Amino acid sequence: MAFASITGWGACMPPAVLTNADLGTFLDTNDEWITSRTGMKERRVSHVTAIELSTVAAARAIACAGLTAADVDLIIYGSCSNEEAVPNSASGVQVSLGATNAAAIDLNTACTSFLYGLSTATAMIRTGVVRNAVVIGVELITRYMDWSNRNVAVLFGDGAAAVVLQASDREEGVIGSVLGCDAEARPVLRVRGVGCGYANRGITLGDTIWDFDGPTIFKRAVKAMSEASARVMQQAGVTADDIGLVVPHQANLRIIEAVAKYAGVPMEKVMLTVQKYGNMSAATVPVALVEALEAGRVAPGSLLLMPAFGGGLTWCSLLVRWGDRVTPLGTTDRALPPATKTALEMVNELRAQQDPHGRSATGLTTATFAESRA
Repeated sequence: MAFASITGWGACMPPAVLTNADLGTFLDTNDEWITSRTGMKERRVSHVTAIELSTVAAARAIACAGLTAADVDLIIYGSCSNEEAVPNSASGVQVSLGATNAAAIDLNTACTSFLYGLSTATAMIRTGVVRNAVVIGVELITRYMDWSNRNVAVLFGDGAAAVVLQASDREEGVIGSVLGCDAEARPVLRVRGVGCGYANRGITLGDTIWDFDGPTIFKRAVKAMSEASARVMQQAGVTADDIGLVVPHQANLRIIEAVAKYAGVPMEKVMLTVQKYGNMSAATVPVALVEALEAGRVAPGSLLLMPAFGGGLTWCSLLVRWGDRVTPLGTTDRALPPATKTALEMVNELRAQQDPHGRSATGLTTATFAESRA
């Protein structure tokens, strides 16, 4: 039976840093308020598109695996930040990389998109559809953030990372997946203003209103991620003691701590990036994985537990058996152009163009949804 080993990895983080102090210049907040509730100190604001972030991350992952773009059979773009609806964003990465032999798929399950993509690519390799796949997790959330809403504006940031999966006869890569969706909770996390349901309603593109029920999200996310982690370990016949590192979705430090507690894994075995990058939605898990590898926290042959949740509310937990190699086979000089503005300057430019609670308010607040039509 074929398996799908993770043989390459690469991240691409925008250089512009938005601090808690920066947020305090236009929101009623401060470092203590944000840190005590979320564990976040900083997040990144991108000066380039999500496709550009993805292309650099993917190029680094391909070089790390010792492959070329021509070797890639499949690109999965996991994100809810699509540059266009038609054509898809994965095709934009394909043309930017020159990966002319690759199929190109966009996959959106919000914050779980990368892990759903990892599970999907693994299945396609194991069934012989493809041999070499690139799976990307990327977000450009700052472009459609409601910067007037303190409850969400402090949480999110931009970033990208990618991995390469290759067909192998060794039992490596994803060895267990538990996926699900708590659709009764669709209303508790919604970005109004993104999608065709808002077309022709007098809404200016870029104006958004976020429905965000924090306490409900916390309870349902902890329950779903904890139960999914217990199930995937049970199915694989392993225990918390066998886990070498937990690489969770970095939504909030308190959520991560609660999931680790229920999983029976000490925080010393949990990879954290939430303090410096915030919640990058689909990008959080792959970025944390890349940084764990660079920090020497992934041992050859170790088991990694990867739980996540996202809007929908989608949820999952994957169990990954790492291979023997934890260092890159190659590198690339592909990089982003330098940023010419600070993160705060870019955010203030976005704020000056937005008016979600004025000109777009009626169209944003009167849309109807699947759960209200059921």
